[in-house]
Amino acid sequence: MRIYYVNNENESYFTYSIFKNSTTTSRLIIDVSGQMKQRTWSNNAAGWNEFWAQPREQCQVYGYCGAFGICTSNTNSPCNCLTGFMPRSIDEWNLNDYSGGCVRKGKLQCSAITEDKDDFWMNLTMILPTSQYTNVTVGEVSQCRDTCFDSCSCTAYTYDGLGTCSIWTGYLFNLQQLSENETERTISVKLGSLQAQTKAKKSIKLKAILVAIIPFMVLLICSISYIYYRRRRTAKGTGTQISHWHKAEGEAKELMIENDENKVIDVPYFDLETILVATDNFSNANKLGQGGFGPVYKGIFPGGEEIAVKRLSSHSGQGIDEFKNEVTLIAKLQHRNLVRLLGYCINAMEQILLYEYMPNKSLDTFIFDGSLCTLLDWKKRYDIILGIARGLAYLHHDSRLRIIHRDLKTGNILLDEAMNPKISDFGLARIVEGTRTGANTKKVVGTYGYMSPEYVLDGLFSIKSDVFSFGVVVLEIISGRKNTGFYQSEEALNLLGYAWRLWIEEKAIQLTEKSLLESCNMSEVIKCINVALLCVQEDSNDRPNMSDVTVMLVGENMCLPKPNRPAFVMRTHTSNISSSSKVSNNQVTITIEAGR
Repeated sequence: MRIYYVNNENESYFTYSIFKNSTTTSRLIIDVSGQMKQRTWSNNAAGWNEFWAQPREQCQVYGYCGAFGICTSNTNSPCNCLTGFMPRSIDEWNLNDYSGGCVRKGKLQCSAITEDKDDFWMNLTMILPTSQYTNVTVGEVSQCRDTCFDSCSCTAYTYDGLGTCSIWTGYLFNLQQLSENETERTISVKLGSLQAQTKAKKSIKLKAILVAIIPFMVLLICSISYIYYRRRRTAKGTGTQISHWHKAEGEAKELMIENDENKVIDVPYFDLETILVATDNFSNANKLGQGGFGPVYKGIFPGGEEIAVKRLSSHSGQGIDEFKNEVTLIAKLQHRNLVRLLGYCINAMEQILLYEYMPNKSLDTFIFDGSLCTLLDWKKRYDIILGIARGLAYLHHDSRLRIIHRDLKTGNILLDEAMNPKISDFGLARIVEGTRTGANTKKVVGTYGYMSPEYVLDGLFSIKSDVFSFGVVVLEIISGRKNTGFYQSEEALNLLGYAWRLWIEEKAIQLTEKSLLESCNMSEVIKCINVALLCVQEDSNDRPNMSDVTVMLVGENMCLPKPNRPAFVMRTHTSNISSSSKVSNNQVTITIEAGR
């Protein structure tokens, strides 16, 4: 048999032909190793000999050791896990099936770590992974490290010493151990903080202790409860009534788990009387504002703790399902750019959420106000854009649940005392299971001007729907103008159309609000406009995901893709709105029943 193998930058293939008078018996196979092999029959050995294999080395087979696995050639155990990782399935590895790869021994705790230390990284010198990566131009290796540290989606980075920083997100495949004579670049992998791992180990020990003592404690509590109950019955003037607070809490939990017994409420319940005292009976003096959900009040608990009290309005269009959705969802999320839920209250008459107090209210109160907008210089606005991007990237890619917000807008971005942004209002959010990134619905909900075209027209929503909303928010932050109700004298254009016209005329800097022109970094402004226009492209497949958006925003001197024409560029003077759609130009949440 004659075999020809061609492998170059344009093509990779092989051909073979059999000699007419050949007496050699040959066969081609692909076995569990992932290699294509040619074997010939040996009469002397009465067996098959391996004549040729492609790829030549076992470690060159893509994904042979799976994610975060290191392959070593010419050994009995070719695959091992990175330090801090372990096989996903020991049983499969014992059967020499390494394709399942490795998983971290402890949670990365990325979003909770604010200080970059050496013990957060693992430095390896080996053949670089074949997983998809992004190149960023930087000045030195410390900038490359900072870029990866600032993005929770970043798994590893490497620097070539010439200004190119390569960023990997997600899993790492085809890591190969070097032989003694080979050299390659050093790759730095996020390992997680030693402190976080120590806490995890302590938590495991604590759980083991609790499992051992809980039965004894239950018996002791039951005994004390029985004695207490007997004494109360014999005491004069003492009844067996359950306190009003416990009764109310029990009823609240029944309402929250109705039709879904598997739901667990991870935040504390507050009785209505406590909330009435904290807000001075919902007085107008304590009213912070009015949202799509209902009015929001400031409250003060005994001890001076300030809270924001969100009270469901009967006219809001949001009912018990949205309320339960927000409580159960946000209770499971922890990120510095997401608002923190402190508790809830629910009964037959009231549905109330208690949040951490944000003294600077929402982003729209600043950027759309002629006076307050001057308090946000370009650096603050850039930090706000980056914070929103990181919060969304966490929801889409880094949290234990994949969450689509569906109502991202400037009114749902709250600002703390240091002007740090926090995404709020998860009443319309949806969880998508497993590896799915979207779904569809017959009930279109959201805010006019921020919803993507595929969602408005066809009821299709995905993480790319949130990306579209993010793009609109970025353009509003830069321009200080609302997307809805934006008109030019010569044409009826919305903000997206105006930004696009300036972009193709190479006048994008004119989109910037006048108060920012002195303080802004023009290259950062142009970069943010470019990213925003990528996010609002009409075809959802053309929009980047939020992990890539974060990398684009923090990277310096990156060559960004050119955006295509945005959706909803032109708004005509006449409007044809079907009777089944309920739409208004003010900033309120709407519901559209879409025909299917």
